Amino acid sequence: MLIVSGFLFGLGLWFVVRCVLIGIYTVDQNERAVKTVFGRAQRVGKTTLDDPIAEGLRPDERDRYVYPQVRVIPPGGPYFKMPWERIYKISIATTTMNMAVDLENPVANNGGSLLEAVTKDQLNTGLTGQIRYRVSEANLYAYLFAIKKPMVHVMAYFVSVLRQKIASFEAKPLPVSAADPEKGSAVMGISINDLRKNLRDLNEYMDAECVSTQARYGVLFDASLITGIDPPPEVESALAAINTAYNQVSSDISLAHAGADQKIVQSRRAVEIETLKAQAEVEPLRMMALELADLKRQGPNVLDVYVRNVKLALLGKAQQIFLGARS
Repeated sequence: MLIVSGFLFGLGLWFVVRCVLIGIYTVDQNERAVKTVFGRAQRVGKTTLDDPIAEGLRPDERDRYVYPQVRVIPPGGPYFKMPWERIYKISIATTTMNMAVDLENPVANNGGSLLEAVTKDQLNTGLTGQIRYRVSEANLYAYLFAIKKPMVHVMAYFVSVLRQKIASFEAKPLPVSAADPEKGSAVMGISINDLRKNLRDLNEYMDAECVSTQARYGVLFDASLITGIDPPPEVESALAAINTAYNQVSSDISLAHAGADQKIVQSRRAVEIETLKAQAEVEPLRMMALELADLKRQGPNVLDVYVRNVKLALLGKAQQIFLGARS
């Protein structure tokens, strides 16, 4: 009887510890939790195709990346679970990672510091930068259960898309109104120059292409920040010389355009000045013609009288007068 009582007491104590004390849990503010019952996650009867995150998938990918929507336990507590239930907690805080990091081989990519890629003109260049990501609350099933190492897949997808874009990147053509005839210089066709001048476009392209990772792997990209594009040392010196020559040519062309524009402005101003002078000389004659026409309309002899008076005034001012002799 004593043995049975001890067994029951021990069983009760084990139940209290296992089910009551260990069965109580909480979820932090930056965490989300998923509960499994006998190894199966609790579901809500929908799939990722019913969620807006599936809009980033191509039509041929929609059947491949179909994951059930699970019931997400929000921050708070205390919550209680039974011994046959298990709680998976995952942080949804935004994380920053060097984009050159290889999670399976830490020594790859120069120890995770420089990612290599080949440009369209066959130049091997090094890329530096970071990516910001967080676990998608809308697709926790893919991150926790469907993929063994989701971040390995995410990084591999990101690197493959980035290398493909680097290999085919072309700068946007300049608008016709803003383009100069001299812009056809060979330096404008160097892909490294194009990449350096269009880092913002490259980052925006990567953000747009990586939207589907939320539906694929349960990871949401907040931003990709490619900060540096460096060619090999033997190419850097030649590229610097080309850029220096191009900048010098561009400077000379700009100075020539400025000088020509200044001469055009000066010529226009000179034409305006001479036009005003001519108008100033013509205006008195025009006014006199109007007055004479008005005098002529006053009567048949008024204009003759006016002309006689003008002659008399001129004779009064003359110092010498020459009269023609009559025969």
